[in-house]
Amino acid sequence: MNQPTRRNFLAGAALAVGIPAFGADKPKHILLRSSWQTVNIGDIAHTPGVLSILRKHLPDVQVTLWPSNVKNGVEELLLAEFPNLKIVKGDDALAQAFLECDFLLHGSGASLVAQRDVIKWRDKTGKPYGIYGITLPIKESHKTTETSDDALKATIDVLSGARFVYFRDSHSLALAKENGCSAPVMEFGPDGAFACDLRDAEKAEAFLQENGLEEGKFICCIPRLRYTPYWTIPAKKRELDPVKHARNEEMRDHDHAPHREAIERIATETDLKVLLCPEDQTQMTVGKENILDQLSPAARERVVWKPDYWLAGEAVSTYVRSAGLFGNEMHSPIMCIGHGVPAIVCRWSEQTSKGYMWEDIGLGDWLFDFDNDDDASRLPDAVLEMAKNPDKAKKKAAQARAFVEKRQAETMEQLRKELES
Repeated sequence: MNQPTRRNFLAGAALAVGIPAFGADKPKHILLRSSWQTVNIGDIAHTPGVLSILRKHLPDVQVTLWPSNVKNGVEELLLAEFPNLKIVKGDDALAQAFLECDFLLHGSGASLVAQRDVIKWRDKTGKPYGIYGITLPIKESHKTTETSDDALKATIDVLSGARFVYFRDSHSLALAKENGCSAPVMEFGPDGAFACDLRDAEKAEAFLQENGLEEGKFICCIPRLRYTPYWTIPAKKRELDPVKHARNEEMRDHDHAPHREAIERIATETDLKVLLCPEDQTQMTVGKENILDQLSPAARERVVWKPDYWLAGEAVSTYVRSAGLFGNEMHSPIMCIGHGVPAIVCRWSEQTSKGYMWEDIGLGDWLFDFDNDDDASRLPDAVLEMAKNPDKAKKKAAQARAFVEKRQAETMEQLRKELES
């Protein structure tokens, strides 16, 4: 049954039972499937980012959030910024959302995170759906959990049924095409976190003042192990993964030595300080053990270590007051570029192909592949270039931001067309 016929049928059925038919004066209603977890500010940032894009480009559209987790203060942050946002809580609320919403939008993530829920929407409602800013994971021999051929085929089937699929890196887009994905629109679409504008200026300014960090006079650095050691987070209730732990131990010095060298040089060649800060709840310890404790006494004097986790609002309010950021994470750099703040990304294969989005937005020379030792060895020079030439670095960041915002507008125009069809 084609789309117009199906919609005519639904309208007729609605009238038959006394329910108002979908009319031109009724706002369109999107069900946003997002908010995967709260232990990582990147996962937190996906949702307010997409909500900000929708608010900017489709202000008349109503949005209901279908989250996995908005605990630990995240729900309060979202409702403070988006007071009209509805959040699904419980099976009855979800059933009502399925009835009321016109379109399901799967938010940004490391994969088609909520694939089973997209299938549920498709099978129960027959209504359209779209995918916004995901990576399509590839099978790699060294991973403990691989994407099987059957799993990839199942994902491709779901993606092919979408009205559009926006991949947050071109490698994922190519992989989807190679495996026969047939969605009518398949393009590069920026991760929703680029538009995250949650703020907590009061906390950020208090921390900076307490630690002697002046606006524009410090650079942020974020550590990371090859695999997030979720088994160290009590709330996750995960058992230690011996294979992932062994890989972390094997690569921990390799993956942080370039950062230590960069910090040593910042301390001797510039008047800047360094803020060693986390993106997830495991990285305070990672930063202390692998960077701070191994610096020379002189360099250590120029480093401020944040010993506790923070939420996206405080992080963004800190990043926008910095001279830039470098490190082994992805979403703090994304949030930086979204605000025109210079940011350098270091990646490796365990992180999937998401890091290649830096090439897609014109920042290829700020992307360092730590699986390549020659590439890793160039990091300190790049960090010093960013630190010593702030105007040039900000201009480059602004150009990338402009490209991202152009793509955001184009993706929202496509969504508008789908809502109006």
